Amino acid sequence: MDLDTGDSPWGDVPSQSTENNRERSFQQSVSGDDPEPPSTTLSEPAAAATKSTRGSKTPRKAQPTRLEAVDGSFDPLGPLGDTSHPSDEAPAAVSSPPTRKDNNAAQNIRPTTSASQASISRTVRDSEGVDDASVSGRTRGPPPVQPPLSGNEGPRRQTQPSMTVEQAAKPSFDITVGDPHKVGDLTTGHIVYQVRTRTSSKAYRQPEFAVSRRYRDFLWLYNSLHSNNPGIVVPPPPEKQAVGRFDSNFVESRRAALERMLNKTAAHPVLHHDGDLKIFLESDTFNMDVKNKENKEPDLGQSKGMFGSFGLSSSSGKFIEHDDWFHDRKIYLDALENQLKALLKSIDIVVAQRKDLAEAAGDFSSSLHSLSLVELSPTLSGPLEGLSALQDRLRELYDRQAQQDMLTLGITIDEYIRLIGSIKMAFAQRQKAFHSWHAAESELQKRKKTQDKLMSQGKSQQDRLNQLNADVADAERRVHQARLLFEDMGRLMRNELEKFEREKVEDFKSGVETFLEGAVEAQKEIIEQWESFLLSLDADDGQDPFFKPAAAAPPQAQEPSKPADTESATESAATATIDQEA
Repeated sequence: MDLDTGDSPWGDVPSQSTENNRERSFQQSVSGDDPEPPSTTLSEPAAAATKSTRGSKTPRKAQPTRLEAVDGSFDPLGPLGDTSHPSDEAPAAVSSPPTRKDNNAAQNIRPTTSASQASISRTVRDSEGVDDASVSGRTRGPPPVQPPLSGNEGPRRQTQPSMTVEQAAKPSFDITVGDPHKVGDLTTGHIVYQVRTRTSSKAYRQPEFAVSRRYRDFLWLYNSLHSNNPGIVVPPPPEKQAVGRFDSNFVESRRAALERMLNKTAAHPVLHHDGDLKIFLESDTFNMDVKNKENKEPDLGQSKGMFGSFGLSSSSGKFIEHDDWFHDRKIYLDALENQLKALLKSIDIVVAQRKDLAEAAGDFSSSLHSLSLVELSPTLSGPLEGLSALQDRLRELYDRQAQQDMLTLGITIDEYIRLIGSIKMAFAQRQKAFHSWHAAESELQKRKKTQDKLMSQGKSQQDRLNQLNADVADAERRVHQARLLFEDMGRLMRNELEKFEREKVEDFKSGVETFLEGAVEAQKEIIEQWESFLLSLDADDGQDPFFKPAAAAPPQAQEPSKPADTESATESAATATIDQEA
């Protein structure tokens, strides 16, 4: 096939339009946004070649397109695609003066640099994908680069600064139990408390909220926390009381004990993450949530938490403590419990004596008031009435002091007696873990004996042998988990007992100080009352308290009697004189 005939051997009619698009895109990129390229951008041979390509179909080898820069002096590599000699371009360089339009185009053309060379090469490579915008004269440029904003002009964050890691790991809780009131009739009556919580924990919907709870709800919380966290010493609630549970003093002491329980539970580094505590403090549908939880976990409090996950069950076997540290702590806790119970009994006696003294002071006040009403003497009835009022104030003071002693030192002693009971429950959980560990080891030994016996018989029972191998592996895993649980509970209980000792010293120190301060203040108030009464008696010392003289006659009535007395005295003196003369 002859290539000079003008027919393309491949029929590449689109290649001609592609070649034209290349020329147009390059001319437009050089000349800017002007749709008509300036006359100086292409040489005369190139223009002739362009006209011939538009008129006839010729292959690219016959009429190659030659591109050149406007001014070759700015480019060290010379015009692109220039294969002719410099002498051939001389007539094209010497031409008529450019028009005004050409001068403006020449001023807008920048010198070709290495970056422009790269852009030209990319334009030629991507000529097959040239869109309509580039064909129409609008070149596609890079997006505009915005200068960086200064610090003052930059957008400001409206979010609050996040809390520190320490605050997130240990949120603060402030829980108050108050507003106790009786609900229900004679048979279903009970006391309901208002539990108000303020916390910085992000696990709760709001930072401050309040719910209503009764005593059995607190008991449910204690049992749930104890089952969920074996080895943790959970602060227990106060004991039940069947008689006198609606007495004002008992309700107040129970309210204070429940408040201390919740605050200590929320301050614990492990217990404040428990989901049951969140349900207790926040749920408005508490009874429904508890029922749903019990339906999902029918053996609530038995196979829950770590015990349920490791298959830990209770065992009645005898436990022998091999750790001397735990053995010594158990003996110490037994002795401490007996001492605290004796101390609580003594506190109860002191409180009972104060109450008896208050009752005696009230009776004495009533007797003095009755005596002051008898009008033996108006001067005596006043001091008796004052002494009666003083005894009545002393009765109130003795009652208040007895209540304060019970709420300061007595409630602390009772709390630590219950805490020792909670520690003993943790010891029992550790014993269960020990029995579970040894039961798993016994099961493992049985399975290994069966495996060895089967292996000695040969490979006739390969399926059963594979099953026994799997059973032995599962038994080894259970032994490993039970041993880790027992060891973890031991380390956890060591930390809990150390924490118990620290808190015990702080709480008893605070309780004794409050007890002594209350006793000193009560004695000061008693002394002030007696001193005030004595000062009131000293003010009446000028009068006789046992005899009040009758009202004397006015001085004006006694003055006329003085002349009569003088005359009678004169007459008697005269009579005596006459008798002497006779």
